Amino acid sequence: MTEHAPLIIDIAGTELTATDRRRLVHPLVGGIILFARNWVDRAQLLQLTSSIKAVRDDLLICVDHEGGRVQRFRTDGFTHLPPMRALGEMWMDDGKGAKAVPGSGALRATNAATAAGYVLGTELRACGVDFSFTPVLDLDWGESGVIGDRAFHRDPRVVALLAKSLMHGLLQAGMANCGKHFPGHGFVKADSHTEVPVDKRSLKAILADDAAPYPWLSTTLTSVMPAHVIYPKVDSRPAGFSQRWLQDILRCQMRFDGAIFSDDLSMEGARRIDGQVVSYTDAALAALEAGCDLVLLCNQSLGEGKAVDELIDGLAAALAKGRWQPNVDSESRRLALLPETMPQPWDELMLQPAYMQALDLLP
Repeated sequence: MTEHAPLIIDIAGTELTATDRRRLVHPLVGGIILFARNWVDRAQLLQLTSSIKAVRDDLLICVDHEGGRVQRFRTDGFTHLPPMRALGEMWMDDGKGAKAVPGSGALRATNAATAAGYVLGTELRACGVDFSFTPVLDLDWGESGVIGDRAFHRDPRVVALLAKSLMHGLLQAGMANCGKHFPGHGFVKADSHTEVPVDKRSLKAILADDAAPYPWLSTTLTSVMPAHVIYPKVDSRPAGFSQRWLQDILRCQMRFDGAIFSDDLSMEGARRIDGQVVSYTDAALAALEAGCDLVLLCNQSLGEGKAVDELIDGLAAALAKGRWQPNVDSESRRLALLPETMPQPWDELMLQPAYMQALDLLP
């Protein structure tokens, strides 16, 4: 082990190959992100996660599992979780007239959000998954197709309270959380998977609105993922490569001390820095230098996976040449995301009163 294992990589299939094991044992690799292609059923997923932990028990097994259209595992008993907008709509529905039910819409919505977090966390943990990149803190401006119904609401106060409720459910399940995409991706139409979105608002406007949930949740958030969006009135670089955003604003001004993940380095918004298309290694180095603790490279293990090896070898070479220094604090933040409790086996979870009550509370 080095003092810092910042790389989160993926695998192509439903079981580990010798190549996968070689990559995962590398001391610069700190975790793995799973996708729908890695899923057959619960038994296979549990076997896969067990085999990953057998390689190294400190590897963080991650997934994008939010609910709605971003949910990697949907069959063999996994609950179909609602999109987060459904919780925001519940908040706004006070249930008057024929639909009247005890309690206000806001109170029912916060309970439903906690239930969603608990169901999400316990089901994943029962299959050996440590961590999900949720919740989305972006505001629902009605402009962004890539965010859309993944957002709770347009009002940052509603977003913060529903997100805090969902994170409470994750905490009950023994799972950490990740607020994304700092300082906000909901205002821009462009999709950073394929373009480089630009948000031309002032820093004052962004902090007063889109970024407002982050300082409000600073005692609750365990990790943050910045947006591959350029805010030119603040910095010429996307937020995930900006010391101004990550160190001056998020760390110092907002006093956030959890882990910072880069978004996927294979996205178009990550490969173009200062107007130049850069290598995966240079993108990772730029993200780490800006203040990210961990960097993701997704969907590059398919085929021969040359990009994955290029990044691992490139970062190792940069370390040897002194171009990058390991960060002990970053490693501590990574390890803090690993669950501290044993997961509940699936069959036991299905009979647990708290789980069954949570299912009843979902919209």
